[in-house]
Amino acid sequence: MNEILFFLHIILVMGFGFCALKMGKSTLTAWIALQAVLANLFVIKQICLFGFHVTCSDVFAIGSMLGLNLLREYFGQEATKKALWICLFAMTFFAAMGQIHLHYLPSPSDTAHPAFTTILSASPRLLLASLGVFMIAQQIDVRLFGLIKEKFKFFSLGIRSAFSVTVSQFLDTFLFSIFGLWGIVAHLSDVILISFLIKLLVIGLMSPLLHFSKRFMSWEARR
Repeated sequence: MNEILFFLHIILVMGFGFCALKMGKSTLTAWIALQAVLANLFVIKQICLFGFHVTCSDVFAIGSMLGLNLLREYFGQEATKKALWICLFAMTFFAAMGQIHLHYLPSPSDTAHPAFTTILSASPRLLLASLGVFMIAQQIDVRLFGLIKEKFKFFSLGIRSAFSVTVSQFLDTFLFSIFGLWGIVAHLSDVILISFLIKLLVIGLMSPLLHFSKRFMSWEARR
């Protein structure tokens, strides 16, 4: 049933994304930031999907990439950069509040503290891994795009962009899995492979999704 639930999950997340777009820039930005928090919260749960052992956060990678592209398409690059900083702020706040929550001494009748310890104890490590890997991946994406543009001028903009994004996303997936998930998940190679393939799929489908968003917005406007 995990495979069926996975596709239903994707459809639900995308549906919320298009609804957030309809509600405006602030709602779309908040939706992206919420996904960043949920991804770091749900990433420690492991599931079996298509015969691989993966985590529960891959759907939020799809949602985040869709949300950032919608934000860039409709509200510009500056709004996208601001949304990324808001994501980092929300993740930092979540990690800090989680650690304070864990330091409260539970009462003798409490039964929830062990579960919170399991869920929240990895938050600082996941946050540091996210921040460090994000900055590395962004720098590599920008520098690699510039290098390809300089050395291979005959490549089109789409080819240059696709190559640099593919390399940066692989490094993002690989480095985050190593620094953030090593010792937490049992099958790290499965996590890296499936997460990267999902990101490649989203990159390939982004143009049709953006086209659908324009049809969705025009249909909503006619209602």
